[in-house]
Amino acid sequence: MGSTVSRDDFEWSYSEEPHASRRKLILAKYPQMKQLFGHDSNMVYKVGFMLTLQLIACYFVQDAPWPVIILLAYCFGGVINHSMMLAIHEIAHNLAFGHSRPLHNRILGIVGNVIIAVPMSISFKKYHLEHHKYQGNEEMDMDLPSKMEGILFHTTFTKCIWLFLQPFFYALRPLFLRPKPVTGLEIINTTVQITFDVAILYFFGGKSLAYLMIGSLLAMGIHPVAGHFISEHYMFKKGYETYSYYGPLNAITFNVGYHNEHHDFPNIPGCRLPKVREIAPEFYENLPCHTSWSRVLYDFVTDPDIGPYARVKRRSKPIPINPANLDVDGDTKAE
Repeated sequence: MGSTVSRDDFEWSYSEEPHASRRKLILAKYPQMKQLFGHDSNMVYKVGFMLTLQLIACYFVQDAPWPVIILLAYCFGGVINHSMMLAIHEIAHNLAFGHSRPLHNRILGIVGNVIIAVPMSISFKKYHLEHHKYQGNEEMDMDLPSKMEGILFHTTFTKCIWLFLQPFFYALRPLFLRPKPVTGLEIINTTVQITFDVAILYFFGGKSLAYLMIGSLLAMGIHPVAGHFISEHYMFKKGYETYSYYGPLNAITFNVGYHNEHHDFPNIPGCRLPKVREIAPEFYENLPCHTSWSRVLYDFVTDPDIGPYARVKRRSKPIPINPANLDVDGDTKAE
């Protein structure tokens, strides 16, 4: 079974999350940082390019042998699908069309979602903005593993299994721990997705649909690009709860590796996040960071100090609801 994780509880913090205070300090010293705020005007073309690539791939794999389909899904299709998930992450922050056109962002997210083969764009947004606003909150932050995950996956072997099962935990954890009413946009998201899946099945066959589904599943588990799930907030150094990754895979993941920078400034699109560190290097150079997502996965599995419990967690406080902080879907906005 391998080494047993030494932690038997989360790392409880009684201080506020670090990003709001650092954002204030940076803006006070570098007011020009606000010039980076806005949206990525090329996002619609990036989404369209990935969608086109996967449709072409669906055409070519429709008669391929199953081993070839699985290999292509892992090495090619899964990478594109994971990149689309991170495009949807950008879109959830209204970084495709800006905050003045939230519905345009939602529509683009639904369109891009189709190659992932399961509906997730609208539901992801509902919970992800709360992850920013209430980072580490035991009730509000659904990015945190559950206590059950910490108990069950506490050895080298079971942590490896947990990595394979990551897609299911990310999808099901909010539904069990903090279910929300289904919105009209979620119904539209699901309807569009089912229609697309049926169309792929009809025009290209079951192997093409399986190629999309297998790619999404594999690329969220033990896969180099999936290393960002662990690298972002798992505590590799005591006292630090967010980590950036500075490596080549940022080029195909919308710079999600610049994660301290992203949490400090969620209104800055990924294409401009490297400039945050360039403008204010002294705020980031001394923070622990990662240079390899593959290494992150290896360390997570083998290091007895790291497991699902290796997250900073905060006790929940009453959350005041201010109508001014609700967006077009009725969800709270990240500040």
